[in-house]
Amino acid sequence: MEQPAGPEWTPTRALGRGVLLTGLLLVAGALFGRVDLVVLAVPFALGTAYALRRRPTQLPEITLSADDTNLVEGGALAGAITVTNRDEIGYDLVMARTVVSRWLRVDRVNFAPEAPSAAPGTPDPAGRPGQATGGPAAGDRAGAGSSGGRRDATDRPYGFTVPAGTVVDLGLDGESLRWGRHPLGPAAIRAAACDGLLISRPVVSEPRTVSVYPVTEPFDADEAMPRAAGLVGGHRSRRPGEGGELAGVRIFGPGDRLRRIDWRVSLRARQLHVAAMLSDRDAEVVLLLDVLAEAGRSGGIKGSTSVLDTCVRAAAAVAEHYLHRGDRVSLLEYGPSARRLRPATGRRQYLTVLEWLLDVQVSDAPYEPYEQVFGPHLLSSNALVVVLTPLVDPRSAAMLARLARSGRFVVAVDTLPTSVTPPSRGQWSEVAYRLWRLERDNTIGQLREHGVPVVAWAGAGSLDLVLRDVARLASAPRPALR
Repeated sequence: MEQPAGPEWTPTRALGRGVLLTGLLLVAGALFGRVDLVVLAVPFALGTAYALRRRPTQLPEITLSADDTNLVEGGALAGAITVTNRDEIGYDLVMARTVVSRWLRVDRVNFAPEAPSAAPGTPDPAGRPGQATGGPAAGDRAGAGSSGGRRDATDRPYGFTVPAGTVVDLGLDGESLRWGRHPLGPAAIRAAACDGLLISRPVVSEPRTVSVYPVTEPFDADEAMPRAAGLVGGHRSRRPGEGGELAGVRIFGPGDRLRRIDWRVSLRARQLHVAAMLSDRDAEVVLLLDVLAEAGRSGGIKGSTSVLDTCVRAAAAVAEHYLHRGDRVSLLEYGPSARRLRPATGRRQYLTVLEWLLDVQVSDAPYEPYEQVFGPHLLSSNALVVVLTPLVDPRSAAMLARLARSGRFVVAVDTLPTSVTPPSRGQWSEVAYRLWRLERDNTIGQLREHGVPVVAWAGAGSLDLVLRDVARLASAPRPALR
């Protein structure tokens, strides 16, 4: 971060008062011939001169760090403000303060000592010049956090000393409250030297971005996919192959493996027969996130949930489940940005999905984003489309209906929390809310009549009944068109 221009070290008011008092006493003693006034001025002059005998030439260095490796909602936050003194003059007092996101609660501030370096200003093997020998333990007087009306531990500045050629680590320990990319910092410090007669200009560090992944809610779907289209996978298909499901017994033919021979049937029929198996296929799951509207207020991992919270956490859980089974998972946004994540499998895809979900934001679009999102080359006709939507915007219901008419397998997951209520703005607010609820229930009923199952997100087993119905409809014969 660009530092402000100006002198590195400036005199404080204490230096001004010392010089002013010394000058007044000397002038008064000379004008009135008072030797006692001159004697009184000597301690102030000598004290100021002694304190300024050695002045600092370098500004303190500040570094803001945070350990965000695999950090999830409710996980422990570990950060540090590192202050380095490469000068030969120690800092009598360093005041540090940092800005922390409301979703990163700092509960404790402490000092972590390090071994001093061999010589002042010489970096140690870890790249740091050493550690201060003192500093007040501020962990006992740190607040608990900004939530619940309590002050955050970083709302106040913290002071400590930094001797010459040493490093002080001001640890920030706390908890991550909500998924997303949250700013930590910038942090600023000011150092005082020469017995408080000189003070440095503010030194500001670069802010850090802490990535907090959504917590994966328990989810499990035991039903088969409606249509498996890949070459390998964990779902049973209706196509013969090298799977684990028995399809029948047939006569041995060229290319059949010897280990597939059914000896009981072969001895009875006096001809070699083999067991025919069904192939195991993988499927493509498309998670469609409706980001046109937001409802409810997010309270973090321990508070209330909003539509976006439910949508992101449910998407992470569904993606983890199907990626663990070997399926291909892709993500789409139904909104003006139309972000898309290509389908892939494996743990790397799961980590990519989590990173992709961190940038999900609600943004209204003045136009219909259907064609922009669902082009002919973006959405496979064999994919299972799981739409995470609150069904608040009328365009969301129209999008579901168009997906169903296009012949795709669609499952709608209702992400509107049951605790969402509108603010009371008059005597008709409750009546208007009840009418809106009735209209929304009517829309859900119409979607179900058109073959779009709508189920509320409830964690484990949320989609079992719906997937069973979709798989039954997919396996049913379709009438031929004449």
